[in-house]
Amino acid sequence: MAYPAHRVADVVLRDGSTVRVRPVRASDQEALHGFLDALSEEARWLRFFSGATDMGKAARWAADVDYRDRYGLVATTGPEDRIVAHAAYTRAGERAEISFEVADDHRGRGVGTILLAHLAEHAAASGIATLEASVLPVNHRMIEVFRESGFPVQMRAEPGMIHVEFPASLTPEALDRFEGRDRAAAVAAVRGFLHPRAVAVIGASRARGTIGGETFHNLLATGFSGPVYPVNPKAGVVQSVLAYPSVRDIPGPVDLAVIVVPAAAVEDMARECAEKGVRALVVISSGFSEVGGEGAARQRRLVEVCRENGMRLIGPNCLGILNTDPEVRLNATFVPEFPPPGRVGFLSQSGALGIAVINSATALGMGLSQFVSAGNKADLSGNDFIQYWEADEGTGLILLYLESFGNPRKFARIARRVSRAKPIVAVKSGRSAAGARATSSHTGAMLAASDVTVDALFRQTGAIRTDTLAEMFDVAALLANQPLPPGNRVAIVTNAGGPAILCADACESNGLSVPPLPEEARARLRSFLPPEASTGNPVDMIASAPAEGYRRAIAAVAACEEIDAIIAIFIPPLVTRGEDVAREIRAAADELPRAIPVLAVMMSAGGAGDVLRAGRSPIPSYSFPEDAARALSRAARHADWRRRPEGGVRSFADARRGEAAAVIAAGEGTRWLGPDEVATLLSCYGVPLVEWRLAAYAAEAGRAARALGGPVALKGVAPSLVHKTEAGGVRLGLRGAATVSRAAAEIGEQVERAGHRVERFLVQRMAPPGVEMFVGMVHDPVFGPVVACGAGGTAVELLHDVAVRITPLTDLDASEMIHSLATFPLLDGYRGAPRADVAALEEILARVSALVEEHAEIAEMDLNPVIVLPDGACVVDARVRVDLARRDSPVTARLPG
Repeated sequence: MAYPAHRVADVVLRDGSTVRVRPVRASDQEALHGFLDALSEEARWLRFFSGATDMGKAARWAADVDYRDRYGLVATTGPEDRIVAHAAYTRAGERAEISFEVADDHRGRGVGTILLAHLAEHAAASGIATLEASVLPVNHRMIEVFRESGFPVQMRAEPGMIHVEFPASLTPEALDRFEGRDRAAAVAAVRGFLHPRAVAVIGASRARGTIGGETFHNLLATGFSGPVYPVNPKAGVVQSVLAYPSVRDIPGPVDLAVIVVPAAAVEDMARECAEKGVRALVVISSGFSEVGGEGAARQRRLVEVCRENGMRLIGPNCLGILNTDPEVRLNATFVPEFPPPGRVGFLSQSGALGIAVINSATALGMGLSQFVSAGNKADLSGNDFIQYWEADEGTGLILLYLESFGNPRKFARIARRVSRAKPIVAVKSGRSAAGARATSSHTGAMLAASDVTVDALFRQTGAIRTDTLAEMFDVAALLANQPLPPGNRVAIVTNAGGPAILCADACESNGLSVPPLPEEARARLRSFLPPEASTGNPVDMIASAPAEGYRRAIAAVAACEEIDAIIAIFIPPLVTRGEDVAREIRAAADELPRAIPVLAVMMSAGGAGDVLRAGRSPIPSYSFPEDAARALSRAARHADWRRRPEGGVRSFADARRGEAAAVIAAGEGTRWLGPDEVATLLSCYGVPLVEWRLAAYAAEAGRAARALGGPVALKGVAPSLVHKTEAGGVRLGLRGAATVSRAAAEIGEQVERAGHRVERFLVQRMAPPGVEMFVGMVHDPVFGPVVACGAGGTAVELLHDVAVRITPLTDLDASEMIHSLATFPLLDGYRGAPRADVAALEEILARVSALVEEHAEIAEMDLNPVIVLPDGACVVDARVRVDLARRDSPVTARLPG
């Protein structure tokens, strides 16, 4: 077999450092010999059961691989690609024996566990069912690796030996364990940036107003808790601080280096940092992948330097980082504003917008815990920082400005977990056309040039997507300071009817409810409001309402269990002051009998915002009622998502995975599967297809119809024919062999006039009448398999009633997809029709998800129509395109790295 280059991965170890995991090459023999020779005597004895093993012979064995029956991996590090670990298996039928060696200086850092996962994944993909190993009883470290791996390990004692055995396939428990280790590694890596003990600014300038000058000044001005070293070979002193010509000349240790030099010099500076032992680099300099060409090559070389030396990188082309923790006070940016401390972590992919974010947060009094400008995300990305903030007790809300996703599948897993405890609010730019995909199927046509995939990602993970930065701050002000609403029922308290009507309309249009207040609440309101006031909902206290009226009205409506949130609106009349009203709203919120959010709309009431933010739970203030309604609707939807059960991804024991893989691999390159191949592939995963026969010519089609009995459907099969109906390639409800034979001849002629040549005919038993639905899939180059479900039949693209999710689907994802459709009433007994078997359609979605998740070569799939009956469901027509160049494994994507 050819060298499996797609198995190469840079992975993060337990301490936040990195190694490269790759398959062994024959040329590694000499390096393997040196690695084995360097093992301690104890390590060699534990591995080879003897201290006298010929290491040269062992190295020759380790380098002798065929990537199927004999497979090996190495973990390497440093500029010389030094091997620090080796793992291998040797196959015997459906079983394989595995072995490991880890360099003494890399033990206890998780290398063995990572190699085990990658080795098992390749073994499973190669058809190996069981892995086994023989371990000396005193090899406690190796035994612990197996026990803690998450695999269902079986151990049995034999004379002088322990035999270990476990399935090669990665179980959900094993994947959870590996993700836990990945999470710990991400936290360790990010902590090195946000909690450094000493910082060097390489390119620190004496001139204020320059990036190097301002970055160094900010570190000093904000009172960073450790030493700050300026590095400038042309200056002995920078801003009254002794400077050093090189980072290597600094007498003390340096944890974090901020590099602000021309792009061409960054690589050399990074190498000097490696020699100094620096572990974290923030590269503010631009001129890398964002400019293409040489800049992209320059960035690749920079990343290689970091990988080789165990350093982590933020940027390049970034604004920098800051941490407001009073014990740290790190401002490694060139922004003069240092925001107040708070519980909001903010990641921005755009440096320019980062400046606006910091300034806006400061102006709004919104405290930040940390701010990170990710820049080009050459190494650390949003996924790493989300996991750090998940573990950070000082962060309760995560804000993201994203321009692209590096690993959206990993984002989906992380965000789904984190959103259960800490809200994630994101602005993802690019709602315009994403660019046409080279697709021919209905699914591809509906998903191409759209933003539905990104929306699906946020919907599945519970992350809150906003359209603008202003809306992000509106939502953040609410989530950072007020409890989540227990429901979607809103009470509006106002002194002017017009804004209240606008607010009620905005609430209803955004999925909130403004219900009438119960009589008991209205009676309480009438006890102190003038007769002209409205005690319904909205509660209009009229313009003459005094400031204390807000306090009493909020208390009255908050006592209603039927209300989940309160929006208070104030327009300044001639007498009442906005600050006084804000004070009363503030007091009312502090006295609430239960935890519900309170929002204020202070229209043309300058200065009121400061009063609202002064309490123990600051009240978000908005300039217009629509802004408050939108923010509250986002919070209510997020709260509803949290209340739902998490759901689970099903695994199908009856799936014939090996047979499915053989069907896919039968051809070469990119191709549409034939109808017999499609039928076999679907049957491997239990997706029901109507009974069918394949005929080579017209007369044989007639005989096939006679064998099936009853009315049949007849379809022409041509390699280039995707949409058969448009080309006249379909006849329905045919009876009798002669009728079918004549129809087959007519189809052949008509399809040929449309520019295609019919090679075969598909004869199918007519499905019973039911609801026509559509299930499809397209393999997005960034997001992986994307599954769609909607109204089916020939008008599928015209109706465009479709729900989209990214695999793997949970059982709840499948249910929500179907129930969200505008045409769902057709499945639910519309106008007296019998209810369709929705559970059967959910089953098909779950099985399709498993099929495309486990076979990454499937590029497109259309099941249209899927007939949903009162009892069961079946696929009537199916098309599948495979691309054998798409060998990246979705399982490998779940492993650390």
